[in-house]
Amino acid sequence: MREVKPVMEIVSFRTPGLGDQTYLLVHEGQGVLVDPQRDIDRFLDTAAERDVDLRFVLETHLHNDYVSGAEQAALRTGAQLVLPAAAAPAYPHTPAFHLEDIKGGHGLSLRPIHTPGHTPEHTSYLVLIDGEPVAVFSGGSLLVASAGRPDLLGPARARSLARLQYGSLHRLAGLPRGVELLPTHGEGSFCTATGAGRFTSTVGDEIDTNPLLAVGGPEEFADRLLAAPMPIPAFYRHMGPANTLGVPPMPALAVPELDLDRLPEAAHVVDIRPRATMAAGHLPGSLGIELSADFGSWTGWLLPHGEPIALVAERGQDVAEAVTQLARIGADAVTGVVYDLTDRATAHFPALNLAEFTRRAAADREQVLDVRMPGEHAAAALAGAVHRFLPDLLTGGIPAELDRDRPVFVACGSGRRAAIAATVLLREGYRPVVLDGAGVPDLISALDA
Repeated sequence: MREVKPVMEIVSFRTPGLGDQTYLLVHEGQGVLVDPQRDIDRFLDTAAERDVDLRFVLETHLHNDYVSGAEQAALRTGAQLVLPAAAAPAYPHTPAFHLEDIKGGHGLSLRPIHTPGHTPEHTSYLVLIDGEPVAVFSGGSLLVASAGRPDLLGPARARSLARLQYGSLHRLAGLPRGVELLPTHGEGSFCTATGAGRFTSTVGDEIDTNPLLAVGGPEEFADRLLAAPMPIPAFYRHMGPANTLGVPPMPALAVPELDLDRLPEAAHVVDIRPRATMAAGHLPGSLGIELSADFGSWTGWLLPHGEPIALVAERGQDVAEAVTQLARIGADAVTGVVYDLTDRATAHFPALNLAEFTRRAAADREQVLDVRMPGEHAAAALAGAVHRFLPDLLTGGIPAELDRDRPVFVACGSGRRAAIAATVLLREGYRPVVLDGAGVPDLISALDA
């Protein structure tokens, strides 16, 4: 929470697992909610606590990385739902046209600025108080030290959108230097073209420091953005259509407790317990994704969208948080949770610290699998290791170079993804050993020492 002007307050809500921010602008008792995610109670409760009359709900674009709560927030509060004019969703809304101001009360105006590039319809909103520009909600256009990706709608449109993004960034950079920059996407988001840093900035700071604003022209800019794109999470392709057609309210967060012998036959079993617990013993065939801020993203990336999920958890774990993260990406079919594995947790793998992992890998005729992202691998590759990005283990299969008769030493950046990969390898008949608490760069240093 930060004061931009004495008469205006910006409350930000960060969702670290998706690398996104939602904003609530408060001015003289009226509120503007920008790019809300589906779990809208946290936004509406904050507005109610401040006795704010929510006047507008704004969307900068049809989101690719989560299902939106904008329509439901407007329906719940009676606020005016505003979307880019070219978005054309299937539900009632007010279209935002380029430079046609939307008037609030007490001197508040919202000026839509068409900023295509991240998506074709993308629109930023300049906030004016008594005619003075004070802040801009830039969505997935100009970001802190970065820009929104232009390739999420497919390679055929990527270059054209990248060229448009060049113009959009410079359009926003033409605003007064003191204007607060409030992007939706930031650090941790797969919607950023490069590694975004801080979450908010000013136009002046970006003019001075954002490397993408120093690129010479639209073609060079497109070359830069498309040279080494990050992978696109598999669930992204379902988000745009959902946000076009409309998103129902959040599902119930309380799910039933399931008996292990009565698991739904079609359900994918996802073990959300701490990875050390999973390593010691988990249900054969289950996918181990410990509950953390990015649990929903990894589950949505690794499992088929829309298919039923059964969770395995420890008593006392925040199962409602797991259900919430899944609901943010439209994965509503959580059938229940298993707490008691009794004697059925027979699948296990060693999880070793750096020193023990290095010693064991050398003793067992080192066979290392690196499951990091391609960009991470390019920046620091371990000689002799087999590289396959974690999601590709499920879509492309286990690398043929790996020998089932020897241990597979699995590493990532910290152990989190390696532990997920270990549960995949186990069900395919391999013998994984996980590097936990360290990553491939640490392993490289240890081997070079």
